[in-house]
Amino acid sequence: MRNPAPGKETETKPQQLWPVHCVADSRGAALIPEIHTDLIDTLVHKGKHSRVEMYSAFADAFGNRDPAVVAQSVNLNIAELLRAQKVTDVFVVGLAGDYCVKYTAVDAVKAGFRSWLIEEGTKCVTPAGWDQVKAELQTAGVSIIHADDPVIKKLL
Repeated sequence: MRNPAPGKETETKPQQLWPVHCVADSRGAALIPEIHTDLIDTLVHKGKHSRVEMYSAFADAFGNRDPAVVAQSVNLNIAELLRAQKVTDVFVVGLAGDYCVKYTAVDAVKAGFRSWLIEEGTKCVTPAGWDQVKAELQTAGVSIIHADDPVIKKLL
């Protein structure tokens, strides 16, 4: 399917069609109980534009980083927020490793952050493609680490 980019209706891009998922205030969008929500400072709500997939928390599916365009799909400018807090490193986990996690990790690098993907905290829609996705991530400058990596231990 090809959908127009908000504000750029003359541009199109092939996109994966997904079933309805992660609907706000539904069980599918709930955080798992193992996540200590009292330690969360900010939640990013992305995918707010019903006509365009937004895999990355940093940019829309067309790679737009223009705040006016991105604001249609995400509730805040995460790069701006992280820079204001003097964050230098972004650690990414979640579902789906081959879509949202991958694009968020890559776009973190493009936005000037060191980007780390924690492998045990990531699952793919197509697990058989994980080795190819890891190669793409590493080529883009994302470091793939494990939960017991010394980089994480320094943070604790």
